[in-house]
Amino acid sequence: MLELLVGAEIIDVAAQRATSSEQRVLSLVAADLWTGVKGLEGDVSEEAASWAGASTLREVVFSEQLGQLMSRFCDPDHSLTSEIFSVVADREKSRFSTWYEMFPRSASPDPARPGTFADVRAKLPYVAHMGFDVLYLPPVHPIGRTGRKGRDGATLATAGDPGSPWAIGATEGGHRSVHPELGTIEEFRDLVTAAAARGIDVAMDLAFQASPDHPWVQEHPSWFRHLPDGSIRYAENPPKRYEDIYPLDFETGDWQALWAELLDVVRFWVAQGVKVFRVDNPHTKPFAFWEWMIPLVKAEHPEVIFLSEAFTRPSVMQHLAKVGFTQSYTYFTWRNSKWELESYLTELTKSDVADYFRPNFWPNTPDILHESLQTGGRAAFLSRLVLAATLSANYGIYGPAFELQEHVPRTSGSEEYSHSEKYEVRSWDVARPDSLSEFIARVNKIRRDHAALQFNNALHFHRVDNDQIIAYSKTRTTRAEGGGDAGRDLILTVVSLDHQRVQSGWVALDLDVLGLDSGRPYVMHDLLTGATYSWQGPDNFVMLDPTGLAAHLFSIEQDPVSKPGAA
Repeated sequence: MLELLVGAEIIDVAAQRATSSEQRVLSLVAADLWTGVKGLEGDVSEEAASWAGASTLREVVFSEQLGQLMSRFCDPDHSLTSEIFSVVADREKSRFSTWYEMFPRSASPDPARPGTFADVRAKLPYVAHMGFDVLYLPPVHPIGRTGRKGRDGATLATAGDPGSPWAIGATEGGHRSVHPELGTIEEFRDLVTAAAARGIDVAMDLAFQASPDHPWVQEHPSWFRHLPDGSIRYAENPPKRYEDIYPLDFETGDWQALWAELLDVVRFWVAQGVKVFRVDNPHTKPFAFWEWMIPLVKAEHPEVIFLSEAFTRPSVMQHLAKVGFTQSYTYFTWRNSKWELESYLTELTKSDVADYFRPNFWPNTPDILHESLQTGGRAAFLSRLVLAATLSANYGIYGPAFELQEHVPRTSGSEEYSHSEKYEVRSWDVARPDSLSEFIARVNKIRRDHAALQFNNALHFHRVDNDQIIAYSKTRTTRAEGGGDAGRDLILTVVSLDHQRVQSGWVALDLDVLGLDSGRPYVMHDLLTGATYSWQGPDNFVMLDPTGLAAHLFSIEQDPVSKPGAA
């Protein structure tokens, strides 16, 4: 009953602000509440009931008509107007994940034949040993033959060229089919199940485009934009041309059927056990489509993760995150100097961008072989891996090209790989003695063991008197099993950005940020080498040699101050 009296008081105040007929209606409703001894199921005055089109006091109180009057005449001193925000709680892998990209057709142990889903399954122990928990596969669908690209992206393919996996669709099927040479849909599900048993999500490429041979081209010609001569213009991203790909027309008159079909494609693969999608070029599709599709998928399967592959204007990348993408590729690949890294990471972790944009750092991709990896040798691969793995809680590599230090470009000045896997089947010897796989495994174990590296919000850069050395820390308070704080996980990373020469300098630590007592020494455990150093005060000296390992990944410990009288 008390709540009814409070409601009556609020409505009565609104009535005093109203005029003429609105004031009378509000006063009647307030009076009904004052005398509503039977609660909201009690009687209501005939005039109020008629006005609201209701028969009970409950119906009047919750009517749209009363809500509109209260909005108009409520006391503004007790009102608050704000934007409406939706909040999505994603699973932990959205915040902290470690990705490994692999072309299934290059997974064969026999160079004489292409790989299969069974071959990928056989490599799961290798992927798990390196510490990856997302295995990303480029498109696994049938590949078109019309306009098929040859080796190194040649306009004309020769006999035996397998084509680009992103030219999706052929007589064998489209986006719901798998390439016959890779296996069957049942074998794909077996792969997903086997990976899940090792804690690995299989991520699929979601490329909403079609080869000229895709069934959609014949069955739904209106889904493509036609030129005056009746032909369909192939996709272009100047200076690149994709004669083997037709873009979809998301604004076709039949857009509702197209959008529904694409939603069903995602639902189909979720039904096969896929819960992670790397989305190809989402910025070339309408924002409205993603704003519509992603919430529908996540309403049914909230565990699904969407990674946006959009290397475009920052505002567009950020807007894609706002409309629902869980993670986003970034400009990390092209941020190599100390100033570039510090300013970019400050933007990603300290501005409002951090509220909705989850970065995923990749040192390389099948499309991007940066100049630093082309010319920097082993030192470049080591340092870029450490940077990606410690600056961002989400990171990934394109392998085995990365661990085998593939560094030859197609042409001088190009970021395309020579003999790119996008256009040919490769055979990789992952057991080569120069492989970085064991180093990668060590770094990823450190990430799993240290909570500080599983978040981005506590990133702090520390001054070094040498622009070729970057230093930054991450901290995280750890919890005891029974509750309460168990301590602080303090991680300091120091990396040389010079892949050719020895660099040295003085690291000036912000001891207040780290919570360290400047008057007492603290122990620096190098998690990469096992070495231990004793530092004291803010300024300490480092020397990094690219012929070895030009990086330190320190765990910091300082004994607590002893209390007087303690034994």
